[in-house]
Amino acid sequence: EKQLVESGGGLVQAGGSLRLSCVASGFTFDEYAIGWFRQAPGKEREGLSCISSRDGDRSYADSVKGRFTISRDNAKNTAYLTMNNLKPEDTAVYYCNVYTYWGQGTQVTVSS
Repeated sequence: EKQLVESGGGLVQAGGSLRLSCVASGFTFDEYAIGWFRQAPGKEREGLSCISSRDGDRSYADSVKGRFTISRDNAKNTAYLTMNNLKPEDTAVYYCNVYTYWGQGTQVTVSS
């Protein structure tokens, strides 16, 4: 069974940092690109960042560029999203995505 499990969310003050993790199972992990998305209440799901399967090419949405860093450890079947200088508008449920599969999400709340 293919499964993605996110963790690492929480409550943090503005300017703080968090690192989200996404552990994949049931995949040949290094064959897939990985994406991070978020969805705030009342808003559409927003694509944040993507990392390619093997050569590590990365892309970022303008809203997080320079603050968030995507990475992966293929040996651990895990992807990460390191988030620095968090802002209240970063408050959302964060999801990882592989192909057509999604995790259950992890809540990030940034207080002002």
